[in-house]
Amino acid sequence: MVNTMPAVVAAGWPTWATVLIIVLVVVIALLIGLYVAGTKLQKRQIEQKEQMDAIAQTMSMLIIDKKVMRLIDAKMPDEVMSQVPKYMRKQKMPVVKAKVGPRIMTLLADPKVFEVLPVKKEAKVVVSGIYITGIKGSIQAPEPKKKKGLFGKKK
Repeated sequence: MVNTMPAVVAAGWPTWATVLIIVLVVVIALLIGLYVAGTKLQKRQIEQKEQMDAIAQTMSMLIIDKKVMRLIDAKMPDEVMSQVPKYMRKQKMPVVKAKVGPRIMTLLADPKVFEVLPVKKEAKVVVSGIYITGIKGSIQAPEPKKKKGLFGKKK
């Protein structure tokens, strides 16, 4: 008589226990991989933050306009667009048009700073390259917009 049962079942292990052990091993391997990748990304982020802080300057500028738009539509300089990865060019980002001295520049902004920046007013901001990283002074945050209900939208 030929034995057609798998070796694991013949050894006394039920099939569901074998499947459960394999799934647990795969999940544990994924968690370890995510942990290692997360620590590498965290180290890289800390290094980039230190570099941004090292070249940061405080300057006064008149904020002309601010929008959330694609980098392609923002008319950034060719030097900047050549350094931006292709997948980021079509992603919407907070863009600020400001007058710095006699020049009008297009700058990118941190999302938290973007919300607070006043339009058509002068502000002291911390700039790192073409990226606005912070704002100095007392700027009042805009009041949050109240959500309208179903019937409020129709009125």
